[in-house]
Amino acid sequence: MTDLLYSEEEEALRAAVRDLLADHCDAPGVIARTESDTPHDREAWKALADGMGLAGLLVPEAKGGQGATHREAAVVLEELGRAVAPVPYLTSAVVATEALLACDADDLLADLATGRRIGALAVALNIAPGTAYKVVRHEDGRLRGELTGIADAAVADVLLVPADDGGLYAVDATAATVTPQVSLDLTRPLATVTLDGVPGRLLGDAEPAVRRALTAGAGLLTSEQFGLADWALTETVRYLKERKQFNRPVGGFQALKHRLAQLWLEVVNLRAAARNAADALANGEDVEVAVTVAQAFAAPVAVHAAEEALQLHGGLGMTWEHPAHLYLKRAKADSIAYGTAGAHREALAGLVDLQAP
Repeated sequence: MTDLLYSEEEEALRAAVRDLLADHCDAPGVIARTESDTPHDREAWKALADGMGLAGLLVPEAKGGQGATHREAAVVLEELGRAVAPVPYLTSAVVATEALLACDADDLLADLATGRRIGALAVALNIAPGTAYKVVRHEDGRLRGELTGIADAAVADVLLVPADDGGLYAVDATAATVTPQVSLDLTRPLATVTLDGVPGRLLGDAEPAVRRALTAGAGLLTSEQFGLADWALTETVRYLKERKQFNRPVGGFQALKHRLAQLWLEVVNLRAAARNAADALANGEDVEVAVTVAQAFAAPVAVHAAEEALQLHGGLGMTWEHPAHLYLKRAKADSIAYGTAGAHREALAGLVDLQAP
């Protein structure tokens, strides 16, 4: 039986990441950044990737990484979700890195692991593992086409692009035209990538690399969703203990206690599902089932938690200055990232041979 409890090392990692994010990603700073032309926090990314070496957690030491597992990466993502940190960790250190691990591209892998470069898999953020994705044309050694909904493409140095010949190509981001799209979640902006006859370096077969990357992305996204939901619950409880109405704390009213108790149950169940998905990815056992179960459960809980935080903070929660809206937007965007909960429930039914009525 696998132990899903956090180890001492994981708790120490959590404390270090939380301290770093407290210095770099305070709520007013994140809100101000979403209103600027540079939503990504490069300083926070440099501190995470270069200072702490966290970009290379999933990369073996022999290839220039830390040689850790998905369990440690999940702890980092919990804290990034708790801070709604505008850094490309999930897209570069998890998804792009997993795609490279499936190919023979040790030089690129080392660059991503050390944080020297940021990678982005040029597959739309809403694509679920194992489903069809858009490709570009490969003609005479050059790539042509347009791909939309690419998360964190604006900050990427290298794009990993699937082509119609079945290959996955590395493209220098400066050779592509990256156009920002209107994104609900301003802390993880989307972009359209246009390739107009640009050269690409063949890395390997796209299909297994993309499937592996999206599976890891979907599984570890649930840890981010748990961190987000846990922040929403914790902050709401804290606020309701302090806020008084009729000369008593608002949190003392029974109807609100019931709502918070229900939310607490959902959040602790989400933690179990997210931990199980991270552990399955680390061990390579029952990965598809663990990931689809976690994804099917995570989105509704994260959205519910963010909605409750916004509503139970009353008028304060409706203001731009309070960060509740950042969490709700991230939760809503995450709810369609790497497949919707409904798509994962459908996939799960097939995996466990459960026939539709």
